[in-house]
Amino acid sequence: MKILVTRPSPAGEALVSRLRALGREAWSFPLIEFTPGRELARLPALLDALTPDDLLFAVSQHAAHFAGAELKRIGKAWPQTLNAFAIGRTTALALHQTSGLHVSYPHDREVSEVLLQLPELQNIAGKQALILRGNGGRELLAETLTARGANVTFCECYQRCMKIYDGTEEAWRWQSRGIDTLVVTSGEMLDQLYALIPEWYRTNWLLRCRLLVVSERLATLARERGWQDILVADNADNDALLRMLQ
Repeated sequence: MKILVTRPSPAGEALVSRLRALGREAWSFPLIEFTPGRELARLPALLDALTPDDLLFAVSQHAAHFAGAELKRIGKAWPQTLNAFAIGRTTALALHQTSGLHVSYPHDREVSEVLLQLPELQNIAGKQALILRGNGGRELLAETLTARGANVTFCECYQRCMKIYDGTEEAWRWQSRGIDTLVVTSGEMLDQLYALIPEWYRTNWLLRCRLLVVSERLATLARERGWQDILVADNADNDALLRMLQ
């Protein structure tokens, strides 16, 4: 098995070094990178607008990291009276480490649908909800919170930027190295990879690779694009990906 990991830095490199330590052949090929979000400067004012027991959500560890770095830069403390939530364990840990808040998260699957099943999120009418996120992404969380009567505000803490590659050159490089397993952790990156690789290489190499994804939603998307050998990890973190790759 020769593995190509498309996760962004530093998680992608971390997974590759763990795979290599286990004797696996693996390479990092990050498809996106992260930069500060357009609304980061508004974060202090948005936090000040919240009252005790209002809701704070982090939809990714990057949102937590960029938010924490901005508050640290200006010397502002996180309010400690909020009910904090995260999409999964890694994000919850990142938010807890930067804010000191207790963070609730779904334990079985790291998706909005499961997060929204938490008992604390059933009776939230009249509460303010601040969602820390990147540019774009799914709207299910915000739409459901709004439907339940919460007043939802967003803060774009980071931006995902596509890294630019020469598709033909990369396809030749990875096929000639014998890559037969791909790790892809978002629909955006799956589409980007599919579009990047020229048609001949797509047919003769890319779609023949085994694909490891992090949700059934992504697996469905991959089947629609033409992949057939698809594995679904039980979580989006590197531990879960490593278990699957072993």
